[in-house]
Parts: sequence; structure tokens; C-alpha cells
Amino acid sequence: KATAPHFYLRAEIDMSRAMALRKRYKDDFQKKFSVGLGFMSFFVKAAVDAIKAQPEINAYIEGKDFLYHDYIHIGIAVGSERGLVVPVIRHAERMGFAEIEQAIVDYVAKIRENRLQLADLEGGTFTISNGGVYGSLLSTPILNPPQSGILGMHKIEKRPVVVDDQIVIRPMMYVALSYDHRLVDGKGAVGCLKRIKECLEN
Repeated sequence: KATAPHFYLRAEIDMSRAMALRKRYKDDFQKKFSVGLGFMSFFVKAAVDAIKAQPEINAYIEGKDFLYHDYIHIGIAVGSERGLVVPVIRHAERMGFAEIEQAIVDYVAKIRENRLQLADLEGGTFTISNGGVYGSLLSTPILNPPQSGILGMHKIEKRPVVVDDQIVIRPMMYVALSYDHRLVDGKGAVGCLKRIKECLEN
């Protein structure tokens, strides 16, 4: 934080459609690809889409220069017995849901079997952290330098919300985007988080 001035944005996402889509296709997905369909792949795909629209979220600072990556390597924060580790899914922009899920499963296996290598943790350009698996309702994640953005996912919780002037119960998730304010301005960050929300809700 002393090096990169953090700024934080928060939003809440109605997970109804994503949950319905997952429920509808998860059995067929498992049979076809031999891997489960989780929510992390939805968020990785949404982040890739948002980053393409706001490339500064995927950039970094070197000296006085702003450098932009032409690829998207997404770090996924995973809890282990030794603490939190962040293996990197390389070229997430080229991957489909099944490839993303398989990459996550492979990393989890590596972590359990103590086979994770330093190369697995290097080169990330953006990070997604899921505190929801531990019951966290809302947090503000800290940047993973030299990255300029990190997205925090949280617990899905049923809450009353207003839809078409009616109070209804929906499965809602708070998300938080932390970003380096030297490189990313408010407009770009809001655009990124708004696009992630749109992807997940629609």
C-alpha cells in the first residue's frame, strides 16, 4: 500500500441466472468434460471480458512507464494447509469454461500433493480471490504487485432486493475490486466492475 495507492469499489451481484445456468448444465458438463462446473470459471470469463474493455486493469507500472500486457494471466487465490497461494491460469483469454475448471482442479491437486512449483505462481496479471468459501461476506483485497487489480468474491447469501418495484428474495454476492490508482482511474475501474456484474447477471 505504501508503493501503490489502493482504491476500492464494491458492488453486489444477483447470482440467480448464473446459479440456474450451473444447475441446468452441471451434470452434462461433468459427463462431457470430466470436471465439475464451479462459479470460479464464470468469474474468470467475466473478468477476461471486463479486462478486454478496460486494459489498464491488466497493466503494470515499471519506472515511469505504463506497460500493457497483450495476454491475460489470472491468479486464483487458493487456501492450503500452509496458507494462501495464488497459482496462475495462463492465457485465460483463450480458454473455455472446461479448460478453466480443469486448470483449477489441477492446481488444487498440486497443492494437496505438495507439487506446486514457483513457476506456477509467477506471471499473473490480475487476481481473483474467493473469501466466500470461508464464509466472508465482504472484504477489501490487497493488490498482488506488480498487478494493478484484484477482484474479491464473497459468500452467496439470500437477501431481499427490489426488482420491478417488488421486494423479492435473491441469492446475492458482494464483490470488491481493489486497484492501483496511479494507473487505473475511477471511470475505468467502475467500467470494469460494472461489466463483471453484467456478465454474471445476464
